[in-house]
Amino acid sequence: MSIEKKSFGVTEGREAKLFILKNKNGFEVSITNYGANIVTVKTPDKNGAPTDVVLGYENAEQYHGGAGNFGATVGRYANRISKGHFVLDGKEYNLYINNNSNHLHGGKVGYNKVFWEVASYGGGDEPYLLLKFIDTPQREGYPGTLTVNVKFTVTEDNGIKIEYIANTDEKTIVNLTNHSYFNLNGAGSGNILGHTLMLNASEFTPTDAELIPTGEICSVDGTAMDFRVPKTIGRDIGKNEEPLLLAGGYDHNYILGGNREMKLAAAAEGEKSGITMEVYTDKPAVQLYTGNFLDGSQTGKGGNVYEKNDGFCLETQFYPDSPNNPQFPSCVLEKDRTYDYITIYKFGIKK
Repeated sequence: MSIEKKSFGVTEGREAKLFILKNKNGFEVSITNYGANIVTVKTPDKNGAPTDVVLGYENAEQYHGGAGNFGATVGRYANRISKGHFVLDGKEYNLYINNNSNHLHGGKVGYNKVFWEVASYGGGDEPYLLLKFIDTPQREGYPGTLTVNVKFTVTEDNGIKIEYIANTDEKTIVNLTNHSYFNLNGAGSGNILGHTLMLNASEFTPTDAELIPTGEICSVDGTAMDFRVPKTIGRDIGKNEEPLLLAGGYDHNYILGGNREMKLAAAAEGEKSGITMEVYTDKPAVQLYTGNFLDGSQTGKGGNVYEKNDGFCLETQFYPDSPNNPQFPSCVLEKDRTYDYITIYKFGIKK
């Protein structure tokens, strides 16, 4: 039931801070104000040993220079926008192109590559950290000044509650998420193909070869995309099905439903550690990504080299390329409205 602050190194000529939040159970989460990145999540395994279950780096300079979006707060728009182009109220906007011919995760300098203001933090039964970033007009090509607050809370029942709150002075688009790579056997322990996963989704959005949604909505019935009944991530990942072949594994948007109620989106279990994770959100979708682009070029905490499938992400979100697909739930934020969504990652032990 505490919060500790310490130096996390220097990057861009500024000192970054690391905030360590702990509850009474020994569950611990550390977050840096450089990029609002989640650096560690330590939770007991089946033998009671504290286990860090997220991939990441040792210091702020590595986060500045590194790829992969480890633990990242992603914005202004998570995931892809086709050709970096969209139209809002008849006006065309062109965003920075950084993924083939498309815009990905906010562009050249996403929210995970900037310093966030430490708005407040506190201890108690549920320690929290509130970070703030003001995103200026036309940065990366987006309209409007967007004021973003992200509140991280360590809950009494071993959860990380992330609340995203944003306001704009001009009509714009917003899609914020967290890009933590989880390995429930421990970061650097090998791949996650033996993890069991359940996704509470009966439909997904197929993509083209550049992972841009085609605009269709497809059923998971009878396909390798179906995780409604828990199965290992690796069971079907190598099947000769078009969605998997195009993405090199799972990198797909699963539809959770349009209502704003908190719902169970996913549940996972590490086959060696016995550590479980449940994901709750009031967002309309979640992206399952199985670290297909990890290639051994990134060296993280403890000198661990991250290879393909060494972690998986569950990124709660609006659909990719929503600005160009009016049939998808709208990601538009009006001047007089507030973007306010919550995601909870809750950890435990297999019973």
